[in-house]
Amino acid sequence: MKRAIVCGVAVVASILFGGMALAMAAQEQAAQAEEQQKYVESDDVFRTAGLGSGQLTGEYRLTKYDVISLNIVGFPEGLGYSTVNGSISSSSSSSSSSSNDLLIGPDGRAAIPYIGNVKLAGLTLNEAKELIQSKLSEYLRIPSMSVSVKNYGKRKIYVMGEVEKPGIQELDIDSLNAYAAITSAGGFTKRGRSTRVQVLRVIDDTMYYTQLNMKTYVKRHDLTQNVVLQDGDIVYVPKSNGIRWNEDVLPYVSAWALYKNLTD
Repeated sequence: MKRAIVCGVAVVASILFGGMALAMAAQEQAAQAEEQQKYVESDDVFRTAGLGSGQLTGEYRLTKYDVISLNIVGFPEGLGYSTVNGSISSSSSSSSSSSNDLLIGPDGRAAIPYIGNVKLAGLTLNEAKELIQSKLSEYLRIPSMSVSVKNYGKRKIYVMGEVEKPGIQELDIDSLNAYAAITSAGGFTKRGRSTRVQVLRVIDDTMYYTQLNMKTYVKRHDLTQNVVLQDGDIVYVPKSNGIRWNEDVLPYVSAWALYKNLTD
């Protein structure tokens, strides 16, 4: 009788532990699937780089370290003001215009007189104009204003793997593409696999990537094998023996994420 009870308990325990093991395995598979979903191969995210200064085609969006100019009718001395009878007024005639140069900081914001820090990174010039004019109108009467880019800030690209000088490369807006980033990093090493270059970009906690064949780009002039980069992109050159995602790419992604957290 005791032996039967012991056997019954063992069977129940086996079923319970077996079920728990299956549940844990299912959870682990679900976690792995969710993790894999964070790394998505997509050609739609990356735009082919044209020749010359083709990076400014389409609607340009402001980014950190850009210097913009506010051209405001009626403020030849900038956004200076004088107080008359307790009210704020311009000290100049409305027929003249002026320029106020503003730097967009690393947080994507620019310090604007009267209204303080305003986030402008990610906005088009028209969107930035509408936002600034709307906020200034609470304090000043502005007949007309415009926003233009005086200086484009350098973009930081993380070039890693089999290049001569791996690390952060600062590129100008007119050379913001994968090939220029690799060239800035000293080019490929002898072990670098130019036919399997990876470009990675984070958008809303999801990392998108595409694969480029730089050998085809150089020798056959296939422009589709070079893409426009954005600030913070990763360009990874694997070894000639191929790519192992977990061993080759993910450690660099983790290092990049850590660096971004420390510097942003």
